[in-house]
Amino acid sequence: MKRKFDKTIRDELAQTIRDIECDCSAELIVAVRARSGSYRHADLTVGAILAMATLIFILYAPFNFEPHWVPIDSVLAFVLGYFISARSNALRRLFTSKKTRRGQVRVHAAAMFYEAGIANTAAETGVLVYLSLMERRLELIADRGILKAVPPVEWNGVLAELHRVGRGPDPDAFIDALKRLGGVLAQCLPPDAENPNELPDQPYFDLK
Repeated sequence: MKRKFDKTIRDELAQTIRDIECDCSAELIVAVRARSGSYRHADLTVGAILAMATLIFILYAPFNFEPHWVPIDSVLAFVLGYFISARSNALRRLFTSKKTRRGQVRVHAAAMFYEAGIANTAAETGVLVYLSLMERRLELIADRGILKAVPPVEWNGVLAELHRVGRGPDPDAFIDALKRLGGVLAQCLPPDAENPNELPDQPYFDLK
């Protein structure tokens, strides 16, 4: 990524959310997470593979190894593999199916939609844009008021662009996609006289 989701990007996202909500009656929440699952099974798999490879090497290598070091070396190889996988999104993606990653993102996005109160806006116009970086996936969940107001063709176009951005999360492209979403919302859901701000504008970040 040319730019990371640092403080500057967070401030830009917050301002983008405020601008969108000023031009429409929707309530937008943006969440960016490092990952949506623990994926310990992938770490364990990498550790087991490295331990097995170490054991095979010891057994068939043309060198002499002290027998009492064999279990110790295997355990150390397992720990090393686990440690490397735990710090490698690429390995975790390699040893996790797309279905599993997709399911993790959907479950966490749906949970946040309700836990953050997005489903409780007065006019049912809450929208959640949930980006999970490790899975390279984006979920957009909109309440009934949004889906009724926005024509399916325009909505699907915005959704396709956001999903494309989510597969290679570049902060600048992400903000541009949000602005396009805001343009569609402004066209289909213009602000009313009151236009209350029911949800916080600050994006949610969990990048640990």
